[in-house]
Amino acid sequence: MTRLLFLWVLLVAPLTHAQQSERFDNYELHYSIVYSTFLTPQVAADFGLPRGKDKAMLTLSVRDAEAGDIQGRPMAISGRSWDLINGGPMEIKEVREGRATYYLVPFEFLDQEYRFFEFTFTPEGSDTSYDYKFKTQLWRQE
Repeated sequence: MTRLLFLWVLLVAPLTHAQQSERFDNYELHYSIVYSTFLTPQVAADFGLPRGKDKAMLTLSVRDAEAGDIQGRPMAISGRSWDLINGGPMEIKEVREGRATYYLVPFEFLDQEYRFFEFTFTPEGSDTSYDYKFKTQLWRQE
């Protein structure tokens, strides 16, 4: 039940901080930022995710758009994230739910500042690695 609630949060919360997607050949990368305050304390504890006014997570999944996949597939992924003061390698948590695989990257942020993400991913079954980077502005959640 907790996992179903968490999946619901991942689907609904991105509506408040727009889910994005980018196409890489026949793969589609989906990503969004979810403020940790959207998670219940129990769900956060179950997934080992910190909660707080200045904490959020990046959610990632990749699917084969041409094959008609609707569920995320496994991928190898590594990268880094930074703001004006802090930065370092992304702490990536893989979550498998049945046939779906998605990735969570918890992080802390500075109020009203930009957070930068830069990563490389290789979808399972692909011989090609893809690079992606973006920035987003975040606000403390009261």
